[in-house]
Amino acid sequence: MNVRRDFYLKQLVDSMWDGQVKVITGLRRCGKSYLLKNLFGGYLRENGVAEGQIILLELDLLSYAVYRNPIKLVEFVREKVPDDGVRRYLFIDEIQLCEEVENPALPDGKKLTFYDALNEFRSLPNLDVYVTGSNSKMLSSDILTEFRGRGNEIRVHPFSFGEYLSAHGGDRREALNDYLLFGGMPYSVGIESEEKRMQYLKGLFTELYLKDIVERKQIQRLDVLDATLDLMASSIGSLTNPNNVANVLTTKLGLATNVNTVRMYMDHLMDAFLFSEAKRYDVRGKAYFDYPNKYYCEDLGLRNARTGFREQDMTHLMENAIYLELVRRGFSVDVGVVFSWETNKLGKRERIAREIDFVVNKGGEKVYVQSAYRMDDEEKRKAELKPFALSGDSFRKIVVRDDIGHRFFDDSGVLNISLVDFLQDSTGAI
Repeated sequence: MNVRRDFYLKQLVDSMWDGQVKVITGLRRCGKSYLLKNLFGGYLRENGVAEGQIILLELDLLSYAVYRNPIKLVEFVREKVPDDGVRRYLFIDEIQLCEEVENPALPDGKKLTFYDALNEFRSLPNLDVYVTGSNSKMLSSDILTEFRGRGNEIRVHPFSFGEYLSAHGGDRREALNDYLLFGGMPYSVGIESEEKRMQYLKGLFTELYLKDIVERKQIQRLDVLDATLDLMASSIGSLTNPNNVANVLTTKLGLATNVNTVRMYMDHLMDAFLFSEAKRYDVRGKAYFDYPNKYYCEDLGLRNARTGFREQDMTHLMENAIYLELVRRGFSVDVGVVFSWETNKLGKRERIAREIDFVVNKGGEKVYVQSAYRMDDEEKRKAELKPFALSGDSFRKIVVRDDIGHRFFDDSGVLNISLVDFLQDSTGAI
């Protein structure tokens, strides 16, 4: 299976020799290493870069374990990069495995980390540095602090539907159904047996992701972590927060825990790129709510594996798929909230909160996106479109649907587009 991930490859090519450390982040096994070593490495070789100009360190392999010490890492790289004017490229896979060590010059001072090593590499004028990693706080927020604009993050996701289709081939509708069930983890796409694909995805959770979190974060309450993960997987696209999760764990599952523990475990799951949080935004008030928010899984196959491939709610799977595609395209994505005064069944006026599934921002552009599985009657159509009207502005508005074949604009100027077209079309709708 050969899937060209041109969307990410272009970002790497465009950032060559920009003076920054290129930090390729994302979920483990989502294709970061393949992108760096095979696709980008192949690009360099095709453009005249000799094999000896590419320095590769795979820190997850035992043979490279000594270089998890940042001092040893610097010593090795400096030996490989003489000041001879020859341009070289440094690839470090799974940089977060680098350990903290004492500073020999200041034993009682701040410990040395891989940030110190990366800063050292930046001082070498004939070295361009690329690293991969699988921890969001360590590699995203901390990079911004430690490097202060000297690091460039390239976030990689599992296969988009467009990438999946290029590997899967065949009928688009069948491919979409398959994608919503099994997701886009690269290795799983090449497995023909559905049973083996299910086993592989289930194994990733238990043998890789959970094991990694438990060991790295020294988890004491595995039962609480498991239950928190189950609830998050079951409630994708639903409003929740650590308080709600903690209440369910204590009152319904009988687990003695507290909101601080649950919040910490939810943060761990997001740090590992398994889930993302979408905050709620008051569209007219132009302010964020503190809680509750929505959580989406990074890959639908992993989500479905966690639920035992039992909970196939098309409405929420579709919403999750749209969210992932918007994030992959580089947009900032919030959940929009608009309010209206309406008369209830008792004849009383009450303030009702209505939701715009996604408020999408990139640069100065804003777009509203609604996920609607079906709008096959007038009542459903009015319910889905009402939040658009309540926004009180003229930003572009899109409804992604699974019950139409071709895109069209309605009388209000709202673009109606099919799910399969939206997920495959990286340039048209947004």
